[in-house]
Amino acid sequence: MDDGLRDHGVHMIAYVSNAESRDISVLLLNDRDGSLRLIETVSVTGDVMHLATSPDRKFLYASLTSKPYSVSNWMIDPESGRLGPMQTAPAADKMAYLSLDRSGRYLFGASYFGDTISVNAVGARGEIGPKPLRVIPTRKHPHCIVTDPSNTFLYVPALGADAILQYRFAELSGELAPNNPPAVATQKGAGPRHLVFHPNHRRAFCTNELDGTVNMYDINGSGTLTPLGSISVMPAGFDKKKPWTADIHLTPDGRFLYASERSSSTIAAFRVTDGTLTLIGHYPTETQPRGFNVDPQGRYLLAVGEQSNGLSVYEIHPKTGALRKLSHMDVGKAPNWVEIIGLP
Repeated sequence: MDDGLRDHGVHMIAYVSNAESRDISVLLLNDRDGSLRLIETVSVTGDVMHLATSPDRKFLYASLTSKPYSVSNWMIDPESGRLGPMQTAPAADKMAYLSLDRSGRYLFGASYFGDTISVNAVGARGEIGPKPLRVIPTRKHPHCIVTDPSNTFLYVPALGADAILQYRFAELSGELAPNNPPAVATQKGAGPRHLVFHPNHRRAFCTNELDGTVNMYDINGSGTLTPLGSISVMPAGFDKKKPWTADIHLTPDGRFLYASERSSSTIAAFRVTDGTLTLIGHYPTETQPRGFNVDPQGRYLLAVGEQSNGLSVYEIHPKTGALRKLSHMDVGKAPNWVEIIGLP
């Protein structure tokens, strides 16, 4: 079933996890005008939070954060983007974040409350191994887990420890070993949360939830991070309000970076120049924007609000990176994460 994808110039699919309604909204994103159309709502068996797609865009994985803690996965229809159920596998703990390595052979989880990370094997058909290969204790409150673009190193921002943990990753075996040094410290009380990599492979950026900043890092040949500086994401008038920074994403070309801030319900936009950030502006968005994402072509930004139960679409100006709101639509209850893929 193609749902009119080719006739209407739509070839991107957005997946939105809705925690309290326990479902995933599957949306068509039109690459010509940024319009959205709901094509299906998929029910799940628990509170659904973080989503992750496989590198080949064939499978979707979702963290279910109500007991029993688990991960569900689906096969993505290559024509329509609809989801075909596969399995629900036990998780090592309540996972705040999921990701796959760049080969798609391993599924990583970070447990904020369990202070652990896990590694599960993933089969050729996207199936999750029945038991974790590894469950590793970490410093307090790991909130993200991602491999670098070379698939050689892995990083875990530990919000409660004010540190980003650094590991060496063996792609053939899935083994993790602490790098040297095993962690890089942030500012005291910063609360590092989510980490992204610049497409030049030499820079990384991390949101700090508790002090309302983004940190910039250099990545050296041994995979360790060197701090380059920090910049505020807080808009004027909110400097005395408690920060609550959340998600972070770059445009595919690495020219613009965006971060969501939940206290002010804004998206902060920055221009990226040689690893440094220059503020473009702050844009009002959905109430309590825990999650958002940028489409694979870098033309649109989709943000959801945990308190508004809605999603807003923004056009990204190709020269300035400024955001222009195009539309709003209601989704499920407590939407918190957005994944966007391009169909082949």
